[in-house]
Amino acid sequence: MLINVKDQKLEVQNGTNALDIAKQLDSDILKSALAVKVNGEAQELQKPIDKDATLEYLTFSDEEGRHALRHTASHVLAAAVKNLYPETKLAIGPAIENGFYYDFDREESFTLEDLAKIEKEMKRIIKKNEREVRFTLPRDEAIKYMEGKNEPYKVELIKDLPENEEISFYKQGDSFVDLCAGPHLPSTGKIKAIKLTSLAGAYWRGNEKNKMLQRIYGTAFTSKEDLDNYLHLLEEAKKRDHRKLGKELDLFDVLDEGPGFPFFYPNGMVLRNILEDFWRKIHTENGYEEIKTPIILSRELWERSGHWENYRENMYTTKIDDQDYAIKPMNCPGGILAYKRKLWSYRDLPIRSGELGLVHRHEKSGTLHGLMRVRCFTQDDAHLFMTPEQIKDEVIGVYTLTNEVYKLFGFEYSVELSTRPENSIGTDEMWQAATDGLKGALDTLNVPYQLNEGDGAFYGPKIDFHLRDSLGRTWQCGTIQLDMNLPERFDLSYVGPDGEKHRPVMVHRVVYGSIERFMAILVEHFGGAFPLWLSPVQAKILTITDRADDAAKALKNNMLKAGLRVETDLRNEKIGFKIREAQMNKIPYMLVIGDKEAENGTVSVRTRNGENLGAIDAQVLISNMLKETEAKTLTRNWEA
Repeated sequence: MLINVKDQKLEVQNGTNALDIAKQLDSDILKSALAVKVNGEAQELQKPIDKDATLEYLTFSDEEGRHALRHTASHVLAAAVKNLYPETKLAIGPAIENGFYYDFDREESFTLEDLAKIEKEMKRIIKKNEREVRFTLPRDEAIKYMEGKNEPYKVELIKDLPENEEISFYKQGDSFVDLCAGPHLPSTGKIKAIKLTSLAGAYWRGNEKNKMLQRIYGTAFTSKEDLDNYLHLLEEAKKRDHRKLGKELDLFDVLDEGPGFPFFYPNGMVLRNILEDFWRKIHTENGYEEIKTPIILSRELWERSGHWENYRENMYTTKIDDQDYAIKPMNCPGGILAYKRKLWSYRDLPIRSGELGLVHRHEKSGTLHGLMRVRCFTQDDAHLFMTPEQIKDEVIGVYTLTNEVYKLFGFEYSVELSTRPENSIGTDEMWQAATDGLKGALDTLNVPYQLNEGDGAFYGPKIDFHLRDSLGRTWQCGTIQLDMNLPERFDLSYVGPDGEKHRPVMVHRVVYGSIERFMAILVEHFGGAFPLWLSPVQAKILTITDRADDAAKALKNNMLKAGLRVETDLRNEKIGFKIREAQMNKIPYMLVIGDKEAENGTVSVRTRNGENLGAIDAQVLISNMLKETEAKTLTRNWEA
């Protein structure tokens, strides 16, 4: 059979695998390959190939390559646990974005000391370079096989697989076998560096009615250097954890009295209001009108929108005058009622309607996480109503606005376009027009994007924005969704040039995603050291002696009148202590006033990074800080 690899063509025997083919190519491929794509489909290197094919070898730089390595590592973890604690029952162990985990059922709780033992045993298995061999069994035999090994969770998984699905297993070394679809590495030795990172609880199959299992998290790399770099980023991420900094900087907290319902303190409200004020300004400049819709609306509305049937378990409900009502989990139906308040002409469109709407969703307690996952949050929703001909231009407008916002905060991002899924509503023509509108906008803007075939919403295609923060982590925030469902459900219309009623196209759009989550991302992105325009406290005036108190108070008043956010520290403490404390609080500028500065009308300026800018005239400093604030720069834009 004929095999194509990049620019090379090879004649090989039928049934040859990609691992053996790699041995005929250059040694770098053999050394770095972790898996392979055969005619575009990812599979393991050791699987026989039975027809002409084009091969693409996958390394750790490829997502599928990382998946194969880390999925194999999860099996190494399971094997190590079974070697050390044979009574443990195995559940599931997938690869995840930055590593892997495995869920175990064990009477005794794992400890950090146990993790050290398990990691040592994993390294022993890896050093042995045990082979990974795939085999299959008929359904009934597969069930008996796992029952014989006393693995009830595996038995349940097999029974839930479709009747016609192939039941595959992987044997690692001489004894360990696990149910798995693969692909795996050829052998464990290709895992060059591992680390078990944490312990957690996890309900079996994510259902809180099921037994709580013990989850061990870990990560794996092809070099120790990469592992060390990743662990460094983990430590940095811990320092930047928004929950920790939220308390330290007096921004926000989530208390036991309200799980999932955050409290915002004065500093947090300053940051929040800055974000909301900027949102209003940029939307006004882009032709949006702001609305506000009620938090509680009738059951009839939620039935019409489909939420009562499909989202009921996540909604908070109440009764008013013996009628069912719900606290809104989404702003969309309210925005639609605002559109329906009058009959629009095609000349009025597009209508761009924005809302900072507070929504409530009943998230499971185990999923709550600071401001990242809460039960009440403010979405920066916008709903645009347009003619089909306006789709491309309106999407370009939304994209341009979104890009402007993200660049301002220093975020790089990637874009994904998701198309029609199998279960969807609407005609082929509607989907084609909607998808062409999104594609046309991205192509006109010359934006590179990843195409996710079949991953759109059931009601329309969408564009998703994935932000990359200063630690290289990605966050899905903005989205542009075309909706062909709600305009039908709510019988939306406009009068066209022909005098007849027509159905408008509806676009759902968020930029921040939610104010709360975006704040959390900003805290971690900047590590709490916000640029001047976002800092809740922009400067702290520190006195050396009490003789400088009057000058400090006068400077504070002048700065407040100018619109700057400033505090004083007049305590009888050493100036070094005051400076260090202000630095710990991430305050951009420390303004030191002693006898000399008070007499000359100057301040000695230090930055939170430890830079000494020297003595500066107070009025010049105010002018420079105002320029920096108004320019919304990420770093200082003036020289001392």
